[in-house]
Amino acid sequence: MNNAFQLFILLLVGATLPAAIVAMLAIYPIRRHAIRLGLMDRPGGHKAHTQATPLGGGIGIALGVVVTFAIATLAVFWTGWIDALPESLAGRVAIYADGAQTRIGMLWSLIGAGLVLVVLGFVDDRRGLPWQFRLAVQFGVAIFTVYGMGIGLTAFIGLAWLTKLMSVLWIVAVINSFNMLDNMDGLSGGVAAVIATSMAIVMISTPDPATAKPQLLVAAFLMVVLGALLGFLWHNRPPAKIFMGDTGSYLVGYLISVAMLMATFAGGGEGRPHAVLAPLCAMAVPLYDMCTVLWIRIREGRSPFQADRRHFSHRLVELGMTRPRAVVTIYLVTATCGLAAILLTHVTVLQAITVLGIVGCMLWLIGILESTRWNQ
Repeated sequence: MNNAFQLFILLLVGATLPAAIVAMLAIYPIRRHAIRLGLMDRPGGHKAHTQATPLGGGIGIALGVVVTFAIATLAVFWTGWIDALPESLAGRVAIYADGAQTRIGMLWSLIGAGLVLVVLGFVDDRRGLPWQFRLAVQFGVAIFTVYGMGIGLTAFIGLAWLTKLMSVLWIVAVINSFNMLDNMDGLSGGVAAVIATSMAIVMISTPDPATAKPQLLVAAFLMVVLGALLGFLWHNRPPAKIFMGDTGSYLVGYLISVAMLMATFAGGGEGRPHAVLAPLCAMAVPLYDMCTVLWIRIREGRSPFQADRRHFSHRLVELGMTRPRAVVTIYLVTATCGLAAILLTHVTVLQAITVLGIVGCMLWLIGILESTRWNQ
């Protein structure tokens, strides 16, 4: 436990902090030049804000991620800095640095695929794109990631075609869940930060069965995303000075979904196949929001791709909450699900059923409370 804590602190300093600083500083000039870039979100329609707000936060998130990974790439090949670490960590980190060198190509392929989504989101933020085209590009990126790079779900199913199909659908679903959740100040970025933190802890505390060591590379990946999100949230906290836009939500959803696919949940050979459900627990709130919104739209005879104010956060406001309290409530529900995800990787099958039951009952209870408003 002490070693896991040391690794977590090391990642906070070495991965999260640089990404947060880069993203936070990068967003200041983006805010200043948003009008020139054509990245302004005007009030009206289904939008709840009352004044024009810049949309370029996603560019800052992307810069936080890319610059930090560029620095990390240099650090992987120049390992002199490891000598400055405490002796208890230096040897272990050196081993990870050697292993990371073999995965640099994969890392930058993922970054490249993510930047395709950044460009897609940038154009969508500026001009708007048909949903069919957006989905086509998202599926294209997901198919490249799964079939081209060999990154896929560990589901213990034994049917390669099915796990690959599920992996593609997972990536597209997570991308759109964060996009749909981006409807209040600090909401999508904050929820993503909570999820990235919880899954990074899972990676540190769940050993890779092939090496019996913490999954430090995936944890570092998530902690970099966390840092970029924190830098963005400095500007996005209520009242928001900038929104992440589709540029940010597409990238964040993609990086978090892929990190979960890169992870191993076998529990070091300890017979815990249920641990594969940890990402589903961590993502429970964004997926709940997406599924319920789509259901409401279809039930009302509208297109599932027609934007509205029927999201989880909006429904909490209709129950009488202020917008900031609705956001904090969703943070707390997400944190509860994140803690369940951490616990799920360390318990037996019977205990796992209990953990999953708690998450299910919590979401069911939220649904009952929300339906009270609908039935009035």
